[in-house]
Amino acid sequence: MRRFDLTPLLRSSVGFDDLFRLTDSLTGLEQEGGFPPYNIERMSDDDYRIEMAVAGFAPDELDVQVQENTLTVSGQAAQQDDDRTYLHRGIAKRAFERTFRLADSIRVQGARFENGLLVIDLVREVPEHKRPRRIEIASAHANAAKTPRVEQKDRDDTAQAA
Repeated sequence: MRRFDLTPLLRSSVGFDDLFRLTDSLTGLEQEGGFPPYNIERMSDDDYRIEMAVAGFAPDELDVQVQENTLTVSGQAAQQDDDRTYLHRGIAKRAFERTFRLADSIRVQGARFENGLLVIDLVREVPEHKRPRRIEIASAHANAAKTPRVEQKDRDDTAQAA
């Protein structure tokens, strides 16, 4: 039996665990090309990181925006010097726009530029009422033992007290 690799379905989504939300990948709506290359890393249960290789770009040539559940990273290269003559040009410095779908509970914590990488930190913030919690199961026998018994006094004792 063949095994299927579902990794391409998970590429540009962060915080989703169910496959039905990733149907855009199956319908061909995912972005074409692989520029710029990126990694999505799970740092812990609630922390994620996106790293994009943006060699040749300066921080002021990059733009990171969040609108609703979409994170958009774009780069606009400054005017290039036409007086240069390249023997080999392997560093692509062309305009790009890459979008990532974020789950409702994912919030962008910040972005930084270091060593040619754009690093975007994400955190999952699940509201308290949506967090899993443990419910203790009590048995009927245990409840009966814990319930204090109220004994009824004789009517005579009650009348004497009055």
